[in-house]
Amino acid sequence: MLSDFGYILLFIIAAVSLIGLMLTIARFLRPDRPNEEKLTTYESGEDPLGNANVQFNVRFYVIALIFVLFEIELLFLFPWAVVFGNEELIAQTNGQWGWFAMAEMTVFVLILILGLAYAWVKGYLDWVRPQPQIPEVKSPVPADLYKQVNEKYKRT
Repeated sequence: MLSDFGYILLFIIAAVSLIGLMLTIARFLRPDRPNEEKLTTYESGEDPLGNANVQFNVRFYVIALIFVLFEIELLFLFPWAVVFGNEELIAQTNGQWGWFAMAEMTVFVLILILGLAYAWVKGYLDWVRPQPQIPEVKSPVPADLYKQVNEKYKRT
């Protein structure tokens, strides 16, 4: 007879082996056709141009934060909708519960709409691609020598 911990251990072993089996099957079934486009580096929606130390567009983070903000709004809307539609609570308070819940969510959504309007007016939602600025480095090694080395090890 297995104890409760034995069942948990069996469940963990079954989960790990099922995941391993699925990954192994996927490895054999998926196509493996790499090409130049698939092997290029992809950084936050920006094509890699120039030096890797160049700062990329900070607006990516702003748009991501605004997206997360509205996802959290949806997270709060679902439980509110469930409680708001509870007929028992509405009947116990003679309808005042429904009006209170509606007013509460209206204020919440208006605050979020105000924040979205502020971000829109300030231009935080405009996606402007910055022109990469390649830094100039004074090096004792001539630039032609770098070009020769790059040509020697260039991918074909």
